Amino acid sequence: MSAIIIPAHNEERGIGRLLDALAPGAPDAEIVVVANGCTDRTAAVARERGVVVLETPVPSKIHALALGDREVSAFPRIYVDGDVVIGAADIKALCAALRQPGVHAVGPTRRFDMTGVARSVRLFYSVWQDLDAVRDELFGRGVIAVDEVGHQRIADWAEVMSDDLHVALSFSPEERRVVPDAFVTIWPPKTYADLLRRRVRAMHGNRTVQERAGAAGRRRVAGSGASLLRLVTQDPRRLWASAVFVATAVWAKAHGRLHAAQGRTVWLRDESSRS
Repeated sequence: MSAIIIPAHNEERGIGRLLDALAPGAPDAEIVVVANGCTDRTAAVARERGVVVLETPVPSKIHALALGDREVSAFPRIYVDGDVVIGAADIKALCAALRQPGVHAVGPTRRFDMTGVARSVRLFYSVWQDLDAVRDELFGRGVIAVDEVGHQRIADWAEVMSDDLHVALSFSPEERRVVPDAFVTIWPPKTYADLLRRRVRAMHGNRTVQERAGAAGRRRVAGSGASLLRLVTQDPRRLWASAVFVATAVWAKAHGRLHAAQGRTVWLRDESSRS
């Protein structure tokens, strides 16, 4: 048995495809969708698939994760964003990886669906996904699975914007794995403006998580400068894509700091990837 917890905020356009992909493994898993602060048919679409649905008026992913956690009893626990797709076989591969000695947290390999995505966004992701930290860490996948030991590390569900980074920082490199035969499909922003909104949110959230992690004595994610230089050195043809990546990162980091200084907590949601 395993437990799959899906926090979903206004995900009626995507929650059905995720639950349909999970359906072949449904008898072996507790599946709970937590519709948080929804103003659409997310809860109704999920109920049509026969899974347990919890509803809360609080539009908070962390609050939804905590609610879902209290509803289930099985381990491993798999936390899945409502806007990605992962199949039953991939979930089984994640659970199998957690049986390795000393491994307490795992994530799937990313697959990006670039249909209708602007060239500038494609260039950004062609660099981003090959950075050492991005390739090897558990954040930015929309899916994280933990065993009982791993669950004890993260069960406080601190209210942070970058929840997946918060979880990733809870585990040493020896305790985590990216599973090569488990895949998740991710839809990136379709426009560059939406990419900027997503990156500002990420920079703002990452900054607060890193500060919290530092105070708690947890490890930090390695920087991307050396990794980026290696990519360009190995293949000079990536220079233009790297320039797009750097410009985007600098702009997002500056605006992320501005949001933090102004105390903004509004979630800069990308809707283009959900269309």
